[in-house]
Amino acid sequence: MKIEWAPLEVPMERRRQTFAMAFFIFSFMIVSLGSYVLVAALLIYGGLVWRSLVVIYLVYVFANHRRTHSIMDGNGWKISRNNWLFRHYRDYFPVQLIKTADLPPNKNYILASFPHGVLATGISINMGLDISKWLELFPQVRPKVATLDQNFLTPIVRGLLRSWGLVSVSKDALVYLLSKSNDPEHKDNRDGFTSNAVAILVGGAQEALDSHPGKYILTLKNRKGFVKMAIRTGASIVPSFSFGEVDIIDQLANPPNSPVRRFQDFVKRITGISPLIPVGRGIFNYTFGILPNRRRIVQVVGAPIDVVKSDEPDAAYVDKIHKQVIEDLENMFARYKDLYIPNSKQSKLIIH
Repeated sequence: MKIEWAPLEVPMERRRQTFAMAFFIFSFMIVSLGSYVLVAALLIYGGLVWRSLVVIYLVYVFANHRRTHSIMDGNGWKISRNNWLFRHYRDYFPVQLIKTADLPPNKNYILASFPHGVLATGISINMGLDISKWLELFPQVRPKVATLDQNFLTPIVRGLLRSWGLVSVSKDALVYLLSKSNDPEHKDNRDGFTSNAVAILVGGAQEALDSHPGKYILTLKNRKGFVKMAIRTGASIVPSFSFGEVDIIDQLANPPNSPVRRFQDFVKRITGISPLIPVGRGIFNYTFGILPNRRRIVQVVGAPIDVVKSDEPDAAYVDKIHKQVIEDLENMFARYKDLYIPNSKQSKLIIH
């Protein structure tokens, strides 16, 4: 295999972007794995004081998560959601955010976000790591990204996720956020924000398994839980599509019924997580590695779909709203694919 090395004459700005990308990816991997190793090492080899402190911390994490769902109200620590590192991380691809309609801050929203891709980079940057563009386009609307509940039981990592505005995708956490008051005088809105917008990657781990460059395969037809949640809380549903998300990184070939896919499906059934094997570029080469490739990602935020609030959603009404979400996504793809997808004539939207 011939390796394509990065040229020496690379503009300093691009070098900074690559550094930001590599630093974020590798640091998060080290922290994610290292947190378990550190806890295990302290419990096994630490003295009585260290063991006691670790046990107290773990009990606190579990108890706090049960009580508060690990939600950080407001926009969290601004410095962790709008800084030099994440601005360069955004510009590496770059990631853009397109507004097609207003989101009035007098209600709460579920952003039904597609596709998941391998890393869910577009939605994570725009609504988690660098929210400057979001706040500019959607003032007074707090951006939140929902992720797996078990991530908030991971030592150390939970603190990072909370600081980036990530929240649990559990039913209790979503009800708490989406039922928040929109009254400017309410004590929860003293920060000047009166609305919560929670992005849910509806296709989840299954959609991630189908992510390959050029292939827009959505898992949606049998995913109606987000519609029921919207109806129960009265939150509007906002379809959102990230063009280019599937192109930034590939994964090991895993066609249906292949040994790799069967293994991935097995792990997903047990843990809820898809064990993906990323295929990207390196820091100094463009041929192999785990870093994403420089491909533009454009997240288009659609118009809100209002729902009639009901504690017991009617099945026919759920199907009606769900069908509208699918139609809006199909229309969004048809309208914007020529603008934001290279070789768009070869790209088709497939909804499972």
